[in-house]
Amino acid sequence: MPKRRDKMSGSKIFKAAAAEGGLSERYLVPALIRGLNILQELSGERRRLALSEVAAALGVTRSSAYRLLFTLGHMGFVVVDPATKTYTLGPQVLRLGYGYLASRDPVEVAMPHLVRLRDRTGWSAHLGELHGRDVVYLARVATRRSIASTVHVGTRLPARFTTMGRILLSGLSSGEVRELYRDEPFAGGGKKTVGTLSGLLEQLAADREADVVVQNSGYEPGIASIAAPIRDMTGQIIAAINISAVALLTNDAELNGPLKAEVLAAAEAISRDLGHQAADSDDKDLPPARLSAR
Repeated sequence: MPKRRDKMSGSKIFKAAAAEGGLSERYLVPALIRGLNILQELSGERRRLALSEVAAALGVTRSSAYRLLFTLGHMGFVVVDPATKTYTLGPQVLRLGYGYLASRDPVEVAMPHLVRLRDRTGWSAHLGELHGRDVVYLARVATRRSIASTVHVGTRLPARFTTMGRILLSGLSSGEVRELYRDEPFAGGGKKTVGTLSGLLEQLAADREADVVVQNSGYEPGIASIAAPIRDMTGQIIAAINISAVALLTNDAELNGPLKAEVLAAAEAISRDLGHQAADSDDKDLPPARLSAR
């Protein structure tokens, strides 16, 4: 009886799934499986392999491995270093990965995290996008409490007055904010909101540095809210999440402590699922801005 391996290769996993689903293995293409297994080997702990190592990993001859590597190299999935005669992943792999991540629906990705955020905080959790000067609510997970803020999917609120809106605006450059609000009268919005464009720019700079916005009875009296950014693999802010709570049932210490930590953790988890890799340093340079065209 052959020795059982601790880890199954991609082909074995597919075969097992095919068997469970009643599919015939006659439809499998061995050469394609071996080519994909090469990509898996090069994406593992050892990112650089010699021809002999690739052949050994696949259990094929050196000539077979060379033909597979040559084909993958021709298509841009593998590159060879002439000096060391070793192979690494090529740029085409990144394009495929980016295409997969770009195709993921932020709402679908965010929903499990929003449900968990609601359950951990006890308050309603939301996802929103920037549309012009408004933040549009794309998803809502309502609190189970009898008292709650009532916003629904599709609700539009002025971005500069709300926590999610401020986070989304903080992803824009100063020039883009000026252009967006060049004819804004800057009237209303409550006594706790800024009343000038220069004041808004200063506020957004602080929001960008903090990477989170906490507001207690700001735009909507009696409602407290905390928002954090959702980033894609390029670092762009593409959305935001928040929780909203009844101000009388919480306090500033809770808002700026455990509740803020939960929102930040959820935002980081969603961003990670969308391909974002957090920087190792504390550098918070402004990422390239993106306005929704919808």
